[in-house]
Amino acid sequence: MTKKIQLGKITIGGNTPFVLIAGPCVVEGEDITFKIAEAIQRITRRQKIPFIFKASYDKANRTSLSSFRGLGIQRALAILEKIKEKLNVPLLSDVHSVEDVSRSAKVLDILQIPAFLCRQTDLLLAAGETGKIINIKKGQFLAPWDVKEIVKKVESVGNRKILLTERGSSFGYNNLVTDFRSLSIMRQTGYPVVLDASHSVQQPGGLGTASGGNSEFIPLLSRCGVAAGCDAIFLEVHPNPKKALSDGPNMLPLNKLESLLVDLKAIDAVVKRR
Repeated sequence: MTKKIQLGKITIGGNTPFVLIAGPCVVEGEDITFKIAEAIQRITRRQKIPFIFKASYDKANRTSLSSFRGLGIQRALAILEKIKEKLNVPLLSDVHSVEDVSRSAKVLDILQIPAFLCRQTDLLLAAGETGKIINIKKGQFLAPWDVKEIVKKVESVGNRKILLTERGSSFGYNNLVTDFRSLSIMRQTGYPVVLDASHSVQQPGGLGTASGGNSEFIPLLSRCGVAAGCDAIFLEVHPNPKKALSDGPNMLPLNKLESLLVDLKAIDAVVKRR
């Protein structure tokens, strides 16, 4: 059993029901980001599922220079702060540089370390020093047993509020596979584990100037992750993924979210009961 990480009234880990981390890939604009957050909140309230809203204020590792990165950190964080205040929902977003950590920590409840940056010592230490919950995405290039060294970096500054996220491993070119043993192995660190079912179906750079994906497999991987006992599910959702400005091919259509959550609740109840 993993330790419990407390975020307000939300408990992550410790054999408690799974938590949903969900939202669009990136803050595309104030209206659409609010609408997505409100829609997910309505669904999770009906289903009585703890909800953390996710949207990136900057996508610093896009495939192409011409790809949409975001609205800029100042404007995007301001939008996220409004959502937090008006909807009373906790926030998660990526931090890409040491310089952004202190500014983003004033707004965010969880600082997420992107997979490609998961071993960047200065970034991990700076994030850990904020005292915020740190969600570390395991790099596509990293074995699950190697995350213990990453954990030690954050622990070294006295922060033991850590989440570890599986998001698939590189399998040849432009493809990822998910090894569900990874969830059990990473759990041996004692910290809660998250399955990112959206990025696990991504095809990095698969479209040449953008990443592709197989979003039809998101429900399958989500069910497998919950069956494996993960503490949280990470989903990127959008009302119209084909028109999303980032990562559309690996996003779940918003209208399919509730039926999936019903299934996940049922699976989670069986697993956690045991």
